[in-house]
Amino acid sequence: MIKLTLPLSKQTVEGLHAGDSVLISGTILTARDCAHKRIFDLMKNNAPLPFELKDAVIYYAGPCPAKPDTASGSCGPTTSARMDSFAPKLFDGGLGAVIGKGEMSDEVRQALKRNRAVYFAAIGGAGALYADCIKSSVCIAFPDLLSEGVYKLEVKNFPAVVAFDCHGGSIY
Repeated sequence: MIKLTLPLSKQTVEGLHAGDSVLISGTILTARDCAHKRIFDLMKNNAPLPFELKDAVIYYAGPCPAKPDTASGSCGPTTSARMDSFAPKLFDGGLGAVIGKGEMSDEVRQALKRNRAVYFAAIGGAGALYADCIKSSVCIAFPDLLSEGVYKLEVKNFPAVVAFDCHGGSIY
């Protein structure tokens, strides 16, 4: 098990290989389909993004509302392939990593290689487990999208597997 602290250096990313089990700690952002469309539109119009894209980690998830005394409700990954049309441009814009479930396209894999970035796979159906890893959660963009807005999460020991590495390796 490899313990990772965000943000990831390029040297750290280059040391990761498909199949590595990791525990991620630090700041990640959530974004699903609707948020990706808005981010993409902002980029297309050269408008400022509501967060720093460089070296960011986006988790393809939408956190459920928190119960009392918790930072977040259930927060499981959504299907990553739904972001295939957005991901290459985001990686070319400086995105450092994504977290989701399932395989992504060859175009995404090429963008990861080109930008020395990484795709982590999370476990579908484990939203309650992931909620326990979330220490704080704040909506930082698109609150009208409710749980599909962009949330800034502080996580500790968030378990994942390197699905696509920056060398072209894949677990699929």
